Amino acid sequence: MILFPAIDIVDGKAVRLFKGDYQQMTVYSDNPAEIALDFKNCGATAIHIVDLEGAKDGNTPNFDTVLAIKKASGLFCEIGGGIRNMEVVEKYLDAGIDRVILGTAAIEDEAFLKKAVEKYGERIAVGADIRDGYIAVKGWLERSQVTADEFFEKMQKIGVKTIICTDISRDGAMRGTNLDLYRTMNRRYEVDITASGGVSSMEDVLALHEMEMYGAIIGKAYYTGAIDLREAVKAVL
Repeated sequence: MILFPAIDIVDGKAVRLFKGDYQQMTVYSDNPAEIALDFKNCGATAIHIVDLEGAKDGNTPNFDTVLAIKKASGLFCEIGGGIRNMEVVEKYLDAGIDRVILGTAAIEDEAFLKKAVEKYGERIAVGADIRDGYIAVKGWLERSQVTADEFFEKMQKIGVKTIICTDISRDGAMRGTNLDLYRTMNRRYEVDITASGGVSSMEDVLALHEMEMYGAIIGKAYYTGAIDLREAVKAVL
């Protein structure tokens, strides 16, 4: 299982939201590239990056910060937030980012999703952000009418290789991840699933590893010290 320590960006700073609420934001660092270097020093091989401003507005306000994270760490970097057209996809991939994550666009623009997957294959991932069994869009601010199962089935048919699956109710809440959800989805679909939201203890990490998840994202638990990233990386090797 690959561990993806996370950097969420607002105004060039590393932040965390509570359950996706932009009004409940904690700033952890003014220099996300330094955090990326610590990830590397802890043995991580990959970083999950989210441009939270881009997620709301559909643009790339933190593009330079994302590239600084990649340059400083040299690790595999995936980016989500505001990627809603081929120009933005190409902008990130041409600049050396390893994988882009489509969220809102995967729901609202199927033609774009298919074109991106056809052109870039495994370098395109999709975010399944789940609230009350439905997919949320636009930085989690709106709930679509698409159920999680409908979404996963469609993504699999289109040929999406990787899905980052987030239970919004657990994100940043530090009360454990939704193991039942991930276990079900991992058994039901033949895609690589990265568990996101509420991975808040070594018990969560080990449980996800045991069920052979493709990946797990560690967010707030790294910043609060609830998970020792160095120990977690060693545990899943």
